[in-house]
This record gives sequence, C-alpha cells and structure tokens, in this order.
Amino acid sequence: MNSFSQRRRLTAAALTALAVAAGATACGSGSGGTGTQAADNGTYTVWDPYPQFAKGSAWVKLLDACGTEAGVKIKRTGFDTSDLANKTLLAAQQGNSPDVLIVDNPVVSTLAEAGVLTTTDDNKLDTSKVDPNLLAAGQSGGKTYGTPIGANTLALYYNKAVLKQAGVDISSVKDWETLTAALAKVKQAGKKGITFSAIGTEEGSFQFLPWLWGSGAKLTELDSPAAVSALSLWKDWLDKGYAPNSVLNNTQTTSWQEFATGDYAFSENGTWQLANAEKAGFDYGVIPVPGADGGSAAAPTGGEFVTVPVQDSTGRYATTQKIATCLTSTQNLYDTDTTLSYVAPTTEVQDKQVAANPGLQPWVDAVKAAKGRTSDDLGTKYPKISEQMWKAVQSALSGSKSPKDAMTAAQSAAK
Repeated sequence: MNSFSQRRRLTAAALTALAVAAGATACGSGSGGTGTQAADNGTYTVWDPYPQFAKGSAWVKLLDACGTEAGVKIKRTGFDTSDLANKTLLAAQQGNSPDVLIVDNPVVSTLAEAGVLTTTDDNKLDTSKVDPNLLAAGQSGGKTYGTPIGANTLALYYNKAVLKQAGVDISSVKDWETLTAALAKVKQAGKKGITFSAIGTEEGSFQFLPWLWGSGAKLTELDSPAAVSALSLWKDWLDKGYAPNSVLNNTQTTSWQEFATGDYAFSENGTWQLANAEKAGFDYGVIPVPGADGGSAAAPTGGEFVTVPVQDSTGRYATTQKIATCLTSTQNLYDTDTTLSYVAPTTEVQDKQVAANPGLQPWVDAVKAAKGRTSDDLGTKYPKISEQMWKAVQSALSGSKSPKDAMTAAQSAAK
C-alpha cells in the first residue's frame, strides 16, 4: 500500500470535486465536531456522516461493540456530510486520517483517485455478497475502495385518496405518457400533480437522474435527443401546472413537506422518508420511477461506503479490517439499515428486511435497478457533469433557455 509520503498531492481539482460530490443528496445532515487519529495504538478512530446519532444511540453502541470485538477502543466523530469530505482531505494532507471512514458514495472515487483510500485488495474487505450495481459506486479504474453500508434511492410516492378522487388507477401508470395523463386527471379533479426537487445543487441532479437515465440518455451525452426529452418532460409539467414552480428551490425535504399536505398525487423522494410517510395521515403507495417507454428507470444510489484510508502505520490495517468487517456483517447491516431506513447492499439482508416489513419490497426492487452516480468509470468526471446538468435544469425550468439550448450548453461546459 502507498504510504502518505508516496501519495499524490491533493489538488485544487480534487477539492472542487469533493465539494460538489458531497453536496446534499440522500444522506443524513447535521453539525459535527472535529477529531484526530489517536496516537494510542489501542484506540481506533471512526469518522461517519451521522451526527444525529449521539453517544448511547444504537449506532454508537454498535461501533463500540465492534471495537471491543477487535480488542480496541473506538474514538468516533460524526460530521455533516460535506464537512466530512473536507475534513478527510485535510487529514490526508496531514497524514492523520481516521482508521475507518464512512463516506457518501459519490465521494469515494474522488478520494480514491486522490490517493486517500486503500483498495479492498489491500485491506481485505470481503465484497463478494454485495450487489454489483451498488458496489460500482465505490469502484474506480478497475479497483474497489470499500463496501456499502446500505443504499437508498428514489421512487414515486403516491397519495391513494387523491388518485381515487381523480379516477386514476395506479396500475395504469407505466411510462411517461401514462404518468402525464394521470397528472392531467389529477389537475382536472382540483388537486395537485407531482412535486420534486430541482434545486441548483447536487440534490437537483440526484432527482433528475432517473428521468435522464429513464430516457435512455447517458451522462456523457447531455445534449442527446433523449436527454433533452427528459428535461422537456419536467418543463412541460411546470408549464401545464402539473408540478409547482416551487420545485426550482425545493430540497428533497421541502418537496416532501409539500406532499405531506395531502394535496399532491405524487412525490419523487427516497427511502429516508418512510418514517415520515407513516406519519403523514393518509394512505400512500410507492412505485418505481417509470422509464420513458415503460419499465423501471434506473435511479441513483445514495448511501455510504465503509472505507479504509491510507495510514503511515500499516500495522493498523489488520485491526481496522476487523472493525469494518464487523460493521458490515449480516446482523449488523440489518440493524443499521433498519435504523437508517436504508436498503441493505446484499440479497441475504434485503430478504430479511422484506420478511420483517413487506412494504419495503418496492424499495428493494428500486435499489436493485439503481445505478451509482460515478458508475461507468466516470469517477471525478461526475461532479463536473452534475453541476452543468443542474444548471441546465434550472435554466430550462425558469424559462431562461429552452431544454435543448440548456442541455447543449451543459454538454459543452461539461467537456
């Protein structure tokens, strides 16, 4: 493995890419503290993006238990997602990385290409049971740099009462044409159609991706007719009043709050809203985001990877591997992913989740069809493409450019 002195210098480009990739998506948020690697060999540091879990929580108890199993103490720090990425870069520059880093999946390839992370060949993490489409988010240049702790993705929640009032049978919604027809009926019935997040951040790109991929388009060809058709779909919905103008500024949280009023037929949102859905006070269902011509569109995977950063003291890796393996064992994955409202990354644990809660089946199906944002070996290219994509969405929905002109400009800038 590379020592710190052999690592590539972290460049301004890496810092920029991390800032974009670590933008708000599907992951937890909050404020975190700081932490440095303990000099004591009997103490191992863990950094994670779950500051909402304080000492005494099930998550922190699991970390401590895995440390005990490995014969060491755990010093854990929870950071905000974007803060964690920046702190990781700084720690790597100083040769003071945590032993275990749990990080948002689109950041993995950027950290890997910057020389911050060890490969699974080096750290001996077993990824053989992980669904390949989920593992792909942590791969770059033919190497794997960690293992997912769980996944979340997007689908369409629907309000059963609103659809019934509008005379819409959810089984009729199979593609873009039938979804748009359903939205038209909902509007005619005096209700609201669909809400989503098109904000000018990674969150907006995250929500646009199922429609881009569902059109058959590729991230490397933003100006293709298929990609333009996806943006035209959203624009038409706004023009016809099927979606509110508030989507331009909606985060996934504010979009959900609109749906929770009970006035909307559909909301594009994720697994992390399941607890809120149960509290909404109305009957709801979930369907995958439909592809343009039918079938399920690939939605982007959210969720985090358990990774092992490069250390000067290579003797620490054996114990680190024990801690990481403990965190991703079958029972611990089940407990953790239940707490986080994530879908597990292995079929074995997914089956266990569905057996306990049959309502998770649509989400398991959606995760199995999902795709990593940095897949197709995009790696550090993704953040730049994503930024131009969300700018195109903003331009088109605000009316400053046509969908075609917006996507043409995006493709040119992304190159």
